[in-house]
Amino acid sequence: MNANREHQCDVLVVGSGAAGLSLALRVAKHCKVIVLSKGPRSEGSTYYAQGGIAAVFDESDSIDSHVEDTLIAGAGLCEPDTVRFIAEHAKECVQWLIDGGVPFDKEEDSSDDEEPRYHLTREGGHSHRRILHAADATGMAVQTSLQDNVHNHPNITLFERYNALDLITEDKVGGDEKKVIGAYVWNRNDEHVEVIRSKFVVLATGGASKVYQYTSNPDVSSGDGIAIAWRAGCRVANLEFNQFHPTCLYHPDARNFLLTEALRGEGAYLRRPDGSRFMPDFDERGELAPRDVVARAIDYEMKRLGADCMYLDISHKPADFIEKHFPMIYSRLMDLGIDMTKEPIPIVPAAHYTCGGVMVNQQGQTDLRQLYAIGEVSYTGLHGANRMASNSLLECVVYAWSAAKDILSKVKEATLAPEVPSWDESQVTCSDEEVVIQHNWHELRLFMWDYMGIVRTDKRLERALRRIQLLQQETHEYYSNFRVSNNLLELRNLLQVAELMVRCAMQRKESRGLHYTLDYPQLQPDSGPTILTPDQQ
Repeated sequence: MNANREHQCDVLVVGSGAAGLSLALRVAKHCKVIVLSKGPRSEGSTYYAQGGIAAVFDESDSIDSHVEDTLIAGAGLCEPDTVRFIAEHAKECVQWLIDGGVPFDKEEDSSDDEEPRYHLTREGGHSHRRILHAADATGMAVQTSLQDNVHNHPNITLFERYNALDLITEDKVGGDEKKVIGAYVWNRNDEHVEVIRSKFVVLATGGASKVYQYTSNPDVSSGDGIAIAWRAGCRVANLEFNQFHPTCLYHPDARNFLLTEALRGEGAYLRRPDGSRFMPDFDERGELAPRDVVARAIDYEMKRLGADCMYLDISHKPADFIEKHFPMIYSRLMDLGIDMTKEPIPIVPAAHYTCGGVMVNQQGQTDLRQLYAIGEVSYTGLHGANRMASNSLLECVVYAWSAAKDILSKVKEATLAPEVPSWDESQVTCSDEEVVIQHNWHELRLFMWDYMGIVRTDKRLERALRRIQLLQQETHEYYSNFRVSNNLLELRNLLQVAELMVRCAMQRKESRGLHYTLDYPQLQPDSGPTILTPDQQ
């Protein structure tokens, strides 16, 4: 194989968001690390996270309270040991971010001479103010700080515009063990498949919300890590629980712009087109009810009234308060001709977060030796049937710490595979039918929104599965005959994850959290996670 088509490292990290970069930094003192970024290094969900990161920093708050709030939001499906594990390690992992330069907002009267007091906000589902934030652009602050630290580290190499194609396991190349020894990757810069041999592989690829027509996520959120792990033999769980963020801006020029939960935390109301509030009709917690409740209420009111959108209104607050607390949102809306200090903001729900994923233990280990999954790609048991706001960035940094610790305990004994076969492109040609991929892509996202959206039925799920299987046949034929491209790889992965989502949903014969079906409106008394195993499908 051409020398520049093969790379070696101790740890290959697939994904360059909060989870991937945190792990890379934590292992880099003792390991050679390669980080793959599918697009520009900052183009992931972390960068766009507005609200913040949850941790107990206030003396009046407690770890027990954080645990209890998370369990309530998770609608009976969280794994209590995992919830406590994350809540107990939250403060030290957030402090690690602070020590690395993340500029969380402080109280105005907090001087540099004393122990800093951080400005804490409150979001839906939380009983205390425990959200650390950097104005309304927390993700940008976290991502930028981590990137700066990675850029300056001699043991970390970042490959931009690289897609992971598939994992390489030892048993597939003549060995005895089913352990991961590297990955085939697609270099989008010069359109070649390359091999990376590594002692450990960490999937930190984020979620799969791009499977839906309307999403708050960036374009890279195409479920790659979930599909890659499934094809390699890993179990997945709880993929029926797709969180729809209640408040995404409804505007033709800003399709993916999210309006943070912190707006409601600071007193914003949800209103119908006639100006009346509706959340008190659905839940005594009003606008601070968990996201699944709020998203369904908005969806219900839109369908009942035949309205294109509902409205989020914080204009009753002082203008200087709004501009100070939400500078990025205020500026963006002003650019679009909406003055949030004077008028309500048009909103719709949008697919936001994948609560299920690749099954892992508390060290982030998957079913395959030497393969880890951290962040939104994984199923840890933290979120249950509904993720509580600002627990997602927290899960990223806690599991990055936990997985890094585990990898470092094993890296000295681990060895690189001596040889890996190169990717065979001898039987494929370039396609002149890219329109087929685009058409299938749009079809998938539309019917997933209609049939596997906020409200479901058995009939809708069956229709979705039939269409997925047809598209999978077409895409497999295409993948076998033509050279890979970014759109083809993402479509292949999205179809795989869409199938897993629908199969999970079909197995859950109840309505719980984010999974709401008209055929089974009641809760089952003995509910547990929905687990799919590759060799049983």
